[in-house]
Amino acid sequence: MLPMPIADHDAISKELAESGRYVKVLWQSADTLMFVARGREYRSEFHINPSDEHMTMLKGSMNLHYRTPEGKEEIAVLKEGETVYTAAGIPHSPRFPEDAFLLVGERMRRPGETDSFQWFCPNCDAQIHEEFFVVHDYTKDPVSQAYANFFDSIEARTCDACGTVHPGRDFG
Repeated sequence: MLPMPIADHDAISKELAESGRYVKVLWQSADTLMFVARGREYRSEFHINPSDEHMTMLKGSMNLHYRTPEGKEEIAVLKEGETVYTAAGIPHSPRFPEDAFLLVGERMRRPGETDSFQWFCPNCDAQIHEEFFVVHDYTKDPVSQAYANFFDSIEARTCDACGTVHPGRDFG
């Protein structure tokens, strides 16, 4: 029988804040992933996860941007101590300050499943870029690699529909 891990949320939040890292994986098994995330002020992409997610706001509050099936962007506010369920396939963008912390639980990816990250034009709302990743090990922080691929490319940040250049890290 495996030990039952106990996580000290205060200690983990302090560790993330002091280290400058954004994610601390609490455990990762064949079926389950649990991690604490520190806020990223500049987050502008929408993540599409092939599995359901459960998020609990440990400290602070979060604006959870999401896109409806019709493509409209909406915002759900998650306050400290509140929990939200996000079904697989819903484009969502958790936006919260760097001094706020979120507990996330989800299913590990099955063979062949991909996560995607989408960016939309701040002027006309057309999709301007999408990154796909096969996530085998969440400790590798695939979100940071998706950001680098987008932020470091003017071509990726330029809207084909209206010509607007997404401001990248200065968004928001």
